[in-house]
Amino acid sequence: MLNFGKKYLFSSIGLILVLFLGIYFFPEEDAPLVQAEQKWKGVCWVGTRDSLSGGELELLHQTGANALSQTPFAFQSDVNNPEIRWNAYNDGKWWGETARGIETTLDHSKELGIANILKPHIWVRGSWPGEIEMLNEGDWELWFENYLGFIMDYARLAEELQIPVLCIGTELEKTTHRTEDWRKVISQIREVYSGELIYAANFTEFEKIEFWDDLDYIGIQAYFPLSKNHKPTLAELKKGWVDPIKKIEKSVRQFQKPVVFTEIGYCNTVDAAVEPWVWPNERKEVELSEEVQALCYQAFFETVWEKPWMSGVFFWKWFPKAHNQNPDFTPQGKKAQEVMTAFFLQD
Repeated sequence: MLNFGKKYLFSSIGLILVLFLGIYFFPEEDAPLVQAEQKWKGVCWVGTRDSLSGGELELLHQTGANALSQTPFAFQSDVNNPEIRWNAYNDGKWWGETARGIETTLDHSKELGIANILKPHIWVRGSWPGEIEMLNEGDWELWFENYLGFIMDYARLAEELQIPVLCIGTELEKTTHRTEDWRKVISQIREVYSGELIYAANFTEFEKIEFWDDLDYIGIQAYFPLSKNHKPTLAELKKGWVDPIKKIEKSVRQFQKPVVFTEIGYCNTVDAAVEPWVWPNERKEVELSEEVQALCYQAFFETVWEKPWMSGVFFWKWFPKAHNQNPDFTPQGKKAQEVMTAFFLQD
């Protein structure tokens, strides 16, 4: 007992000394920045209603992209309703979101050297996932029980198909304060899935999350506003990244995890940098501008892309076939595609 006590005392002193030296020499603002081991050059792939006919991934491959995210959906009727409906193997929904469609897209993209991330979403009627919030403890327990069932189905599918990265949730901003509930979800997923895990936090949410240490990456839906003006200059847009980068690097230093922009995108409109998250159907009266969209892409590449902790980006969004709707987020067939291609092919 006496020897054990001395050993415990010395161990405790050593631990305290290590912690003290770590805080003294590496305060949070000066802690080293983690180095990403790879760089995913990706897009958010839009699942098709019908099966692929062949050749749909060739144009994407020509841009230098080496990754895509696939997004099957579950459905929730109301932000306060704990019921979640999904069926990963239901052939009645869009083919590209079924297990068969996900596997076929995976197989075709792998042939071109394009990696996949599986990124399930919840579609909320009349709202968005960031507003999901239960009104009592019983409903919270039921919601997490339902959510676990949903994400575990896709974790098993990702393991079966050997998809290397699974996103455990997207923009669930009013749920992530329940840290222990999310840690339990992560623990359950790791029991059936051997790949890497990420969570796609809204840009207003990522600094508040405490369970990054249980994941492999910090994931950010990076719709940061970059300007208050229409038709901003490149210099103005690059300046708009200064504060977001500082916030991101604070989290990187705290958790020592690389970062993936699980989504980022801009409409082809003059106000693209003001509120980048606004959907195209809310921009009908705004002047179109491929130039502003392209400048937003260039500002990203000339600031964030070069950071050592940046492990990848997924641009919202890419259609399997030519898409001519205006306004829209896609860079396809626009000047933004030229910018994306130029930087993707550099690396």
